[in-house]
Amino acid sequence: MASLSARWTRLVSSARLERSSHTLSVLQSQTWVFGGELLPREPVDNQLDAIDLRAGQESPVAITLEAPTEAPTPRVGVASAAVKDALYFFSGRGGLAMAPIEENGALWRYTPTRALWERIAPVDPFAPYPASRSYHSMASDGSHHIYLHAGCPVKGRLSDLWSFNVESRTWTELPPAPPPARGGTSIAVRGGKLYRMNGFDGTSEQGGAVDVLDLAKREWSTTSFTPDGVHGPEPRSVSSLLAVKVKGREFLVTLFGERDPSALGHAGAGKMLGDVWAFDLGRKEWARVEPKGDAPPARGWFGADVVVGDDDEQDSIVVHGGLAEDNSRLGDVWKLQFDLAVPSHKGQDV
Repeated sequence: MASLSARWTRLVSSARLERSSHTLSVLQSQTWVFGGELLPREPVDNQLDAIDLRAGQESPVAITLEAPTEAPTPRVGVASAAVKDALYFFSGRGGLAMAPIEENGALWRYTPTRALWERIAPVDPFAPYPASRSYHSMASDGSHHIYLHAGCPVKGRLSDLWSFNVESRTWTELPPAPPPARGGTSIAVRGGKLYRMNGFDGTSEQGGAVDVLDLAKREWSTTSFTPDGVHGPEPRSVSSLLAVKVKGREFLVTLFGERDPSALGHAGAGKMLGDVWAFDLGRKEWARVEPKGDAPPARGWFGADVVVGDDDEQDSIVVHGGLAEDNSRLGDVWKLQFDLAVPSHKGQDV
């Protein structure tokens, strides 16, 4: 049976890129990094960093863009998504009180071709909109809609789900995800469905379920699995869930994350994971991926996104930064490239 194989490649690393609790999105063959912290509860700044991923770039260089007067304030726990030719950012935590940044439902949009930041407010200021929050998750359908889920408001955690139409500038509240409410969860959108996994409910990391929302029917379903690290990935939070296509087959990939929280809370690092798992959307089966090459150290609170392949190229994943188990902030950027392989014997890791 054909299965998913992979290889890690280290692209670049620098002191400037060292951070956690930031956001990362891929747009126009570039990786865009924003926000985060180097020291607990101290946002780095509000500048964007771009890493060129175009073919032929053997040694990519990270470029820091100065923030203009009109730009989002520094923040941590922010989320982003790319739609068409722009990046969109929502909320996060910042200011003297390090509280969720309330912008009344507005998003910040950055358009690389124009080098322009814009505050995108809902067209109707009196219509419902999602509350400010941090450590939430965002994804897009790539054309018109951004999806925003869960996270941490002023107190507690959320399970709500919203969509934002970038053309009409309107928010729509969708059915909330199955409980419990959580922060540090992950979502991905593929083929008219939204997938949700993992997160922290205030007591423990969540696992053992892939929750699926049919976006047309607006109905949730759940695929359960054994989260023992053998039959499926262990419970975790502040990890990633990404949808990739490899030679016509669709997979969800979850990787890394925090397994057990630190006794110091946000000021410390818990047990970090360094594994990679692929869920075959056709067969509804998990398989652990054992990538070749040097591997990144375990981490949580990092940034990751999909690099969509052109023509015969397969989708890949770029990973940046995060919090290591020794409580240091990482500044490395890695690329995980996929292929299909035929195991030489039954039970072989993929």
